[in-house]
Amino acid sequence: MNSNEGTTTASRPDASRRMSSEERREQIVLAAIAVFGAKGYVGTTTDDVARAASVSQPYVVRLFGTKENLFLEALQSSLDRLLDSFRAVPPVPHVTPEELAAAPDDLHERGVAMGQAYLRLLRVRGLHQLLSQAFLLGGHPVIGPRAREGFARVWHYLRREAGFSTDEARKFLASGMLINTMIGLRMIEGYGDDPALTELFDECFPLSIQLVLDSAPRADEPW
Repeated sequence: MNSNEGTTTASRPDASRRMSSEERREQIVLAAIAVFGAKGYVGTTTDDVARAASVSQPYVVRLFGTKENLFLEALQSSLDRLLDSFRAVPPVPHVTPEELAAAPDDLHERGVAMGQAYLRLLRVRGLHQLLSQAFLLGGHPVIGPRAREGFARVWHYLRREAGFSTDEARKFLASGMLINTMIGLRMIEGYGDDPALTELFDECFPLSIQLVLDSAPRADEPW
């Protein structure tokens, strides 16, 4: 992944052919996720996103109209990727949420697998931070309702599809918010040097510390 482009190698179209308008749009949305995630809604301009996506600022405006629309599209893409990654985790062999709740070992295993899927989304630069940014914009007249709707979608998935109890869903969301905070603070720089931070990372990422070390943004990176 090139963090300055806000995209991944897998999502980048073949440079030997002309990109379709849909591919170009996706490239801009990925760049927007990276830049909004790092700089926030207020601190980001459409020109910032255009430069990150290697396109012109008028082209971004032509496709999305306003910064607000671009942020909403980046938020929608992030939420879709999040829920798609959770749904890709193989289900446990139970049909109903009631049956699933009666099998705590299976549910724990699924929760661990979903946590790993959440961490793999670090490869989409800025996704975790953008979600955190959106959840701080509850007072915005347009973004606020969409952010609340997105948060409710995640809760509904955990309760109705994944089969988590209210307590398990709360703990899962709380862990995700802690991860988002650590990634947003770019605390990975202290791993191995600061005993407290090293302990925190080892506790939070016992199975995925190498993935986090390889993928988390550093303090000196623009996004």
